[in-house]
Amino acid sequence: MTTDHGSARQVVVRLHGVHKEYGDTKALDGLLLEIEAGDAVAVMGPSGCGKSTLLNMVAGLDRPTSGMVEVQGRDLGKLNETGLALFRRRNVGMIFQFFNLIDDLPVLDNVALAAQLTGTPARQARLRALKLLDELGVAERRNNYPATLSGGERQRVAVARALMNRPALLLADEPTGALDRRSGEQVMDLLTDLNQIGQTLLIVTHDPQLATRCAGRLVEVADGRVARESTPATTA
Repeated sequence: MTTDHGSARQVVVRLHGVHKEYGDTKALDGLLLEIEAGDAVAVMGPSGCGKSTLLNMVAGLDRPTSGMVEVQGRDLGKLNETGLALFRRRNVGMIFQFFNLIDDLPVLDNVALAAQLTGTPARQARLRALKLLDELGVAERRNNYPATLSGGERQRVAVARALMNRPALLLADEPTGALDRRSGEQVMDLLTDLNQIGQTLLIVTHDPQLATRCAGRLVEVADGRVARESTPATTA
């Protein structure tokens, strides 16, 4: 598997003084974070600490009350909803805990659709989708529907879909949370392999094993702020 990213260590994600309020609740409170190209960052913290809100901000799925969110040098606050959707499709791949595959489409079409939505011709999209499915070990399931797959297989299909548009940034929201131990370890290995070939990763997880195994940088969030940063080597 190959990525198309260069070796320059550019800043892919920058959150500066990001606040997010839902009524009287502060989800993010002046959060600061930068992620460089090729980084694998795991965000951890208790439920309600703001880590999922952080992920949604980076994905352009939510907007800050104040502060700036930049991805690939673009200030997401300056994009309208249509612009955000297009930017997300072209620059960000997303992996979800519960896969979010389309039940009525076979595997190959689930994956190819991500590229077709950006204007890629159907034949070209299907060829790339098949290549990714082969690299991820699920090509033989290309004509199956999601309900017939195991959890691990569905997550591999979801990873293929996330990689379809060669995203600068791959976001993973509890990617092993719905998997058994063996399937979870396979997904961990897959994320590690992707980062080793240059894929930038931002993972939100409750699982310390996933964080320490897949990330070179651990970010702990508490009360809507970055409370601590460390590396697996210094985390005991």
